Amino acid sequence: MQEVKLQARDASTAASVSKPWLQSYPPGVPAMVDTTVYKSLVELLEEAFHKHAQRDAAVCMDQRLSFGQIDEMSAAVGAWLQARGLERGARVAIMMPNVLQYMVVIAAILRAGYVVVNINPLYTPRELEHQLKDSGSQAIFVLENFAGTLEQVIAKTSVQHVVLASMGDLLGWWRGPLINFAVRHVKKMVPEFRLPVGPGQTTTRFNQALAEGRRMSLKRIDLGPDDVAFLQYTGGTTGVSKGATLLHRNVVANIIQSEAWFMPMIESLGKKQLITVCALPLYHIFALTACYMLGARLGMMNLLIPNPRDIPGFISTLQKFRINMFPAVNTLFNALANDPAFARLDFSELVISNGGGMAVQQATAEKWLKITGCPVVEGYGLSETSPVATVNRLDLKTFNGSIGLPVPSTEIAIRDDFGVDVPQGERGEICIRGPQVMAGYWNRPDETAMVMCADGFFKSGDIGVMDELGFIRIVDRKKDMILVSGFNVYPTEIEQVVNMHPGVLECAAVGIPDARSGESVKLYVVKSDPALAEEDLTAFCHQQLTAYKCPKYIEFRDELPKSNVGKILRRELRST
Repeated sequence: MQEVKLQARDASTAASVSKPWLQSYPPGVPAMVDTTVYKSLVELLEEAFHKHAQRDAAVCMDQRLSFGQIDEMSAAVGAWLQARGLERGARVAIMMPNVLQYMVVIAAILRAGYVVVNINPLYTPRELEHQLKDSGSQAIFVLENFAGTLEQVIAKTSVQHVVLASMGDLLGWWRGPLINFAVRHVKKMVPEFRLPVGPGQTTTRFNQALAEGRRMSLKRIDLGPDDVAFLQYTGGTTGVSKGATLLHRNVVANIIQSEAWFMPMIESLGKKQLITVCALPLYHIFALTACYMLGARLGMMNLLIPNPRDIPGFISTLQKFRINMFPAVNTLFNALANDPAFARLDFSELVISNGGGMAVQQATAEKWLKITGCPVVEGYGLSETSPVATVNRLDLKTFNGSIGLPVPSTEIAIRDDFGVDVPQGERGEICIRGPQVMAGYWNRPDETAMVMCADGFFKSGDIGVMDELGFIRIVDRKKDMILVSGFNVYPTEIEQVVNMHPGVLECAAVGIPDARSGESVKLYVVKSDPALAEEDLTAFCHQQLTAYKCPKYIEFRDELPKSNVGKILRRELRST
């Protein structure tokens, strides 16, 4: 493995007024790292495939896939793609849950010299059409369960080649067909579909493409740091879904930055192979970098969970392993922590539980720590930052409510609406500068200009504060702010308080029009205690919040709308 060159400067001596976070860095974590150690992601991945060839890279439904097998299979599928005549830099989409084929296909696309376009497999036809057209994807790998959605829009897109995967493709010669039969005919999870075949249009089964590719040779493509690796589309919760253009150097940088942050803790486990839970979808930037890419770099085994909403099945899978790392969002931590069966698992080797994607609630973090003995370490990032920008210290034992410190080679500025740095401790927009920041939004120069500052800082759209030690606390997104009689109210603060009530499972706060105050706070609550009443929560809020922050309306629901990553969708609540 190539060694990452670390700046000789120690974090403690490098601390300055402009970078207060450096004084809070954990021992062994450098202020700067050399993120140019690899020319491309392909160079990093191929090194990992060869170094860890005998290790298991992934396990799914009890079937394992080694790094060596991924090396061989991805070269074959990459050669097959090249034989389709796609030009260097062509966009190739993936529309699958966490299955073994995903591990192969990502590497295949990159090694063939193409750009990966990750797509949520639960997209509606409208959402899928937008992403395929916006990216200009010419090929797509899709699990057959979702081919019906593709059928409805493919004629309106540039997609010429479809590769159909099935759940059982890589699950063995007897289990694979058995799983496929159950999925198709017993559970009826594959609706009927008919994809076009003809001049310029091909539809090929995954195993057929793999077999054909094995009779071909992958042509080496000389990729560089500034070639595009991923079009990572934003969730669309703040407007039209946009493709964050992530270059090879952006993602390589974030892998090296993350490794530098985690390495002191990882080294405490010795030479054993680490197991990380990959329940977050691989089409999401969090899992893509934290599970797939960092996992390859460190030779970890990814425990792939195709359906994390099946909590009993998820827990049954976890029983078979002693896991070391568990990246997740708050809703997943919460769901597991509230299931009695989860508490009976063996967590003796769990050393890192990293939370991201949404604010980690104190009540959830405390439950998780009590059950597992491993604190949830909250971090922060976006698709536009590949994604990690900040992470808490891994040696923290109590919840601190912050998103941590900027990772090595990263700067954070807190700025007002005019782009001026605010005094320490005051609220402002979190702005990020570092080698992991995207090149811009795909084919959207105007929107890119709106978020990229002249000095290289990216405007996140999130409101935060930084304390004197460099720890950052996120308050909320700009548009989620509620204005009550001229006072700013931040939903995250309300939700953090309400989630501390023992009768609350989860909640969300939004602003609604109010003739008297302009806006007022409405709270949506899912109970964990059926006896919880509105007056109980009202009294609790008045104990914890200033009067203008207290919810004026409370509505109990059986569930809250969430994205497929687990984020609660406030915009849907505001529209009801």
